[in-house]
Amino acid sequence: MRKGILSISIFIIIVAIGLLQKDELLALIKEGGIVSFFISMLFVAICVFFPVIPFPVLAGVIGGVFGTTQGVIVSLTGAMAGTMAFFLLSRYGFRDYAKRKLMTKPKVLEYESFLNRNSFMAILTCRLIPIIPAPVVTIICGLSKVNWLVFFSASTIGKVPNILILSYAGASFSSNKLFSFGLYGGYMLIIFLINFVIIYRKLARRSVD
Repeated sequence: MRKGILSISIFIIIVAIGLLQKDELLALIKEGGIVSFFISMLFVAICVFFPVIPFPVLAGVIGGVFGTTQGVIVSLTGAMAGTMAFFLLSRYGFRDYAKRKLMTKPKVLEYESFLNRNSFMAILTCRLIPIIPAPVVTIICGLSKVNWLVFFSASTIGKVPNILILSYAGASFSSNKLFSFGLYGGYMLIIFLINFVIIYRKLARRSVD
């Protein structure tokens, strides 16, 4: 019980910082410099818990401030710090409470079954192609028996393409806005089409059954 209260309190504090200090944190990020570097990582980590700013916008801003290479490092480090904190809170903080609430839902049980089968490839697929919302993947993996190192490795590799494209688009924005929008728009279109095909095939199988 105490673990659950502590974990929920930590979650609320993190979200509150993001909501109340959003403008100040963004201003610090845009200033550049070493302080901005670490503030950017912190803000990305906060946005894993609650997207006070849409991640594509934040990663694009970071790419615009630091350039592609450093932007990838900052966004990936922050994203994985937040993701692992969320994973550990799910596993050790409010595990029993969340299991009672979530694991009775058929859809969640279906997700858990999918993520437990060949965990690395399942998590990697979900990170590359967001078939399941990212926070749901993190929570279910935290509640399940997925090894933390498998979760960390698959999540890190799976996040790289998205962050790389966002950082590059952000770094190119000032010189070629049309290219930046086109690059990210094309990427999102590909993701949408892949998701559409997966959902369509799943519905087709159900109609046959």
